[in-house]
Amino acid sequence: MEEYKKEFIEFMIDCNVLKFGDFVTKSGRKTPFFVNTGFYRTGAQLKRLGEYYAEAINAEFGLDFDVLFGPAYKGIPLTVATTMSIAEMYDEDIKYCSNRKEVKDHGDKGILLGSPIEDGDKVVIIEDVTTAGTSIQETLPIIKAQGAVDVVGLVVSVDRMERGQGKKSALAEIEENYGIKTTAIVTMAEVVEHLYNKEYKGRVIIDDTLKAAIDAYYEQYGVK
Repeated sequence: MEEYKKEFIEFMIDCNVLKFGDFVTKSGRKTPFFVNTGFYRTGAQLKRLGEYYAEAINAEFGLDFDVLFGPAYKGIPLTVATTMSIAEMYDEDIKYCSNRKEVKDHGDKGILLGSPIEDGDKVVIIEDVTTAGTSIQETLPIIKAQGAVDVVGLVVSVDRMERGQGKKSALAEIEENYGIKTTAIVTMAEVVEHLYNKEYKGRVIIDDTLKAAIDAYYEQYGVK
């Protein structure tokens, strides 16, 4: 496993973003692990997060695109942090854009904030995590409504590696259904590989009991 992936997994633990316990995902699945990017709460944390995203985007998609789109609300700081990191790391000035939950009817009117999306723009979507692919169904119509744009990719922080609406993984379904390439900074398999029965800062994060719960979750929701 690449060193930056190990660093990112530990970074999520340090920021209390990657949690283990009993949770319910947006799609209604009971899960023993949860990724909440809302717990990146300082400037230094967001700067580092943007750098990890920038590296993943450059590795998978390159930087020949115009707009980085982050769905409200969590996507808003992700777009800002990552476009700043792309500018600093690669000297490429990518526009950032997010949607509003409610259409603004005064001043700078409309559903978007940040850069407008124009005909011919190439767009990459940035999200925290995709579980069953439900979020992309809400995001794509907003982007497509702006004009003749090319949505070239989706990047998430963690690939949960579970089924979407059918038998394939959520990210595989997105690629198949919408013709969008997808990538993640790390996968849950890499998280488990790095943390299982290994001490990190004096404690074992994933012990045998938790590993069994994760295995059971994938038995129910994993790709067969």
